[in-house]
Amino acid sequence: MSDAISALQGKIAPGDVTIRDAGLCGMITLRGDLADAALRKVCTDITGQTFPQKGKISAQDDTGLCWMSPDELLILLPYGDVARALAQIVAALSGQHYLAENVSDARALIHVEGAYVREVMAKVTPVDLRPASFGPGDFRRSRLAQVPAAFWMPEDDTFAVICFRSVAEYAFDLLVASAKGGRVGVF
Repeated sequence: MSDAISALQGKIAPGDVTIRDAGLCGMITLRGDLADAALRKVCTDITGQTFPQKGKISAQDDTGLCWMSPDELLILLPYGDVARALAQIVAALSGQHYLAENVSDARALIHVEGAYVREVMAKVTPVDLRPASFGPGDFRRSRLAQVPAAFWMPEDDTFAVICFRSVAEYAFDLLVASAKGGRVGVF
C-alpha cells in the first residue's frame, strides 16, 4: 500500500499573502437529517465542536463541522482518525437513512494567510467578503474563478479553502496570481 500524500505535496508561495498546502486533512461528507439528535450527537462527539448553524463552521485546530447544505455536513478531523470516525457514524446511525463517505483523498486544503487576504479572495470568488458580511465562523460553498470550492476564515487574516484534488494545482496558482496582483484597497 502506498503512503498518502497531499494533492500539493507541501507547496508554499510565500509573500505578503502566503498561499500554502495544508497537508493531509481527514474529511467525511455526511448526508442525512441534520435535525436528527443521533446525527448531531455523533458529529459533536467525533469532533468536540458544537453543531454549526446554516452557513457556518464550528472548528478548532484540525477538527470541525461545516454546514454544506440543508442535508449535508463536512466533518474535518485528523487524517488518521477517519476510519474510527466512520465506524462511530455507522454505529450511531444504524437503521437510519444517511450517507457517510471518506472524501479525504478527493479534496485539497489550501491556506491563504496575510494582511490582505480578503482582497486576494474577493478577486476570485463572487462571495461578498466585506467584514460585515463574512468573517470567522462563516462558511461558504462557491467557486474560485470557474472551479467549485468551499472556504472559511479561521482568523481575520486567514482563509482555508477546500477544493477537489483534481483542480488543486489550478486553485493554488490562481490564489498565488491573485496575491501577486497586490492590494486593491477595497477592505
